[in-house]
Amino acid sequence: MIEVRNLTKRYGDLLAVDRVSFSAQKGEIVGFLGPNGAGKTTTMRIITGFIPATDGTVTVDNFDIFEQAHDVRKRTGYLPENPPLYDDMTVNSYLEFVGRIKGVSRAALPDAVDRAVQRCGLTEVRRRVLGHLSKGFRQRVGLAQALIHEPAVLILDEPTIGLDPRQIREIRSLITELAGQRTVILSTHILQEVVQICQKVVIINEGRVVVEDQIENLTRDMSLEEVFMRAIGGPSVAAEEALA
Repeated sequence: MIEVRNLTKRYGDLLAVDRVSFSAQKGEIVGFLGPNGAGKTTTMRIITGFIPATDGTVTVDNFDIFEQAHDVRKRTGYLPENPPLYDDMTVNSYLEFVGRIKGVSRAALPDAVDRAVQRCGLTEVRRRVLGHLSKGFRQRVGLAQALIHEPAVLILDEPTIGLDPRQIREIRSLITELAGQRTVILSTHILQEVVQICQKVVIINEGRVVVEDQIENLTRDMSLEEVFMRAIGGPSVAAEEALA
């Protein structure tokens, strides 16, 4: 479903992404991990067509992101870390607006909005102005806009940030439900979240992929936290405790 090969991104002398390669199969939830500044967000923005690459290839559902960007965007839903909301619009009007942009037909739009509102737990605030919503509800609206056109691929950057424990459980359950027929790339700093809902893990460090494997293989003899710390060259939990 998603194939990333030798993806490279330079900003002048800065090499932000260095020959990154990984894949995600249909119906798979892939945890995309790495420390701050590792290149995760840059990679996701390239996959979704928000920024161009310097080199390499990306295909989504066999469509090339650089040659067939329109086809890729129709099949992709993207939730950035800071959702792109218009604070003077209501939840309903914003989702209608996004739906039209993403090609949802006029006849199908009301049902598409209702479905996104219900899935993301927005029924009680659908008539409220976005600028008056809490961080948690704004995050939910961001997820709803990513889902409005029923994409085959979801790219989620910290989807549970700012949510309370109950909301986190609900969003995790929703992500799990949305997989199966959809491919999900989930970037998060919450490793337990990855353990609970992902089948595969990709770890990136200093712009390069350092781990790509099924989570059951990675966690057979150690925790995901241990795997992560070893991959990025940090001290293990056991070592930190011994030093303490």
